[in-house]
Amino acid sequence: MRTRWIEVSVGLFMLLGLLAILGLAINVSGLSLNSAGQDTYRLEARFENIGGLKARSKVTLSGVQVGEVSRITIDTKRLVALVEMNINSSVDYLSKDTSAQILTSGLLGEQYIGLSVGFEPDTLKNGDTIADTQSAMVLENLIGKFLFNKVSE
Repeated sequence: MRTRWIEVSVGLFMLLGLLAILGLAINVSGLSLNSAGQDTYRLEARFENIGGLKARSKVTLSGVQVGEVSRITIDTKRLVALVEMNINSSVDYLSKDTSAQILTSGLLGEQYIGLSVGFEPDTLKNGDTIADTQSAMVLENLIGKFLFNKVSE
């Protein structure tokens, strides 16, 4: 009877461990069970350099997540990155002069898009393009410029 109790306890402990690992994997991968089925609309933005931005990266407004990057392609006419974003439909107040900037979470963290709302009364609609963008600051490029300037002096 005692060995049976130990076997059941070990089994429950292993099951809890597997559930914890599954939860951690879902959290780290960026998947969310809450956002499934939420209404969104699509916006586009063009960037010269997206750095390490990926699909499913966050889109924030004042630090609050309002959407996510859905797709990244190359605009073959302008030869720049074309980023498509799904914005929550409840965020229907982004003005036409809203700007988008690629930011980094912490010093070496993940990259995401930060939106800054302008003052124009007209708002962005499904399929519109954000014209005012600022590309990512790539840490390697900054270090290279710093080292190159130090060596040339």
